[in-house]
Amino acid sequence: MERIVIVDGIRTPFAKMGTDFNFLGAQDLGRIVAREVIERTGIDVNEIDEVIFGNVGQPSNASNIARVISILSGVPDRTPALTVHRNCASGIDSAIQASMKIRLNEGDCYLVGGAESMTNIEVELVKPLQDELVALSKAKTTKDRLLKMMKFYPKFFNIKKSLQFGMWLGLTDPTCGLGMGGTAEVLAKEFGITREEQDQFALLSHQKAIAAREILKEEIVPVIPPPEYKKAVDADNGPRDGQTIEALAKLKPAFDRRSGTVTAGNASQISDGAGALLIMSEKKAKSLGLKPLGIMRTYAIAAVEPHRMGMGPAHAIPMVLKKAKMRLKEMEAIEINEAFAVQALACLKQLASEVFAKKFGYEGYTGEIDPGIFNVNGGAVALGHPVGTTGTRLILTMLKHMQRNDLNIGLVSLCVGGGQGAAVILER
Repeated sequence: MERIVIVDGIRTPFAKMGTDFNFLGAQDLGRIVAREVIERTGIDVNEIDEVIFGNVGQPSNASNIARVISILSGVPDRTPALTVHRNCASGIDSAIQASMKIRLNEGDCYLVGGAESMTNIEVELVKPLQDELVALSKAKTTKDRLLKMMKFYPKFFNIKKSLQFGMWLGLTDPTCGLGMGGTAEVLAKEFGITREEQDQFALLSHQKAIAAREILKEEIVPVIPPPEYKKAVDADNGPRDGQTIEALAKLKPAFDRRSGTVTAGNASQISDGAGALLIMSEKKAKSLGLKPLGIMRTYAIAAVEPHRMGMGPAHAIPMVLKKAKMRLKEMEAIEINEAFAVQALACLKQLASEVFAKKFGYEGYTGEIDPGIFNVNGGAVALGHPVGTTGTRLILTMLKHMQRNDLNIGLVSLCVGGGQGAAVILER
């Protein structure tokens, strides 16, 4: 079977919502990384068979955002482009789609990635206001317009984010009625994970991210953002130097005010950012004289109950290991996205459970994960989680980590809103 190689990749810094990338849309961030990968690899854009990008908060001014990114980055008009949306796994899914197409002989060179501007996710108007605005647009006279405007009540302007993350209700799952923060609280109760454990996990994420700040710059392209275009942003602005357990403990629960344990401090940060990868068949890379960063060995997608969506990695990981005919203990580095501290902790507990493994037929493919190989550079609690991009970052971060430390095999996984999980095994 033709091996799938990742030639190179890059990402922007991740910026907290409303900060450094306030005036950059997802298509702008995507263009920056797509063009940078083209320049760094020296690939002739005519060699690219398709551009595939993940995105969750689809901007109305950039329909099929992958196509917009493709054209803005200098890929020929005749090259097709596809936008994929699997919530938090959108970035990983772009790489999976390319892998599938290569193995089906539909092409042998793909530019993939993810782009997300959570700052600029569009607002959604309440339905009564939408109706009145339509009526206003049909008014013929000034008098009619004034009469229509008198029907605009203050309650109409209860504008809500169409993706309500973080301190809002959370990305609400329409099948179970819970926001993502609510699903995290479900896991906290199910697994008996305390607020103190979650805060300690969050503190460690920040400490690791701060310690890794310089080496993480290896995967980052500096961005000079508008409107001033004066200062280059060359590092993630989420990790907090000097973060303390005392400061985390002062934060109030964000989703369950009465008895909750999930706070803004032990949940992933709401962020903007983009990442891109150049994926090819091994044969194609050799023909172009390109040395791959790594190999995408195999992948798996799992589905779980929507109200326990955070458990996706606990199922996707043994599934991908089964496909690869490998064991968890063979993994030399592991990344599980930190959508919430409690979600990552719950997955670690579940994977270590023999009862869980036996129930689902995962015997031999689960076990305890060595903390020394887990999320060694910090995770989304500190770095941020621009949802359509995170899967791309996980792959890139893992490959760079393996290269720096002379490791041969690594695994990345993440949970997916709506009740799914994704996992990919990477080789050097």
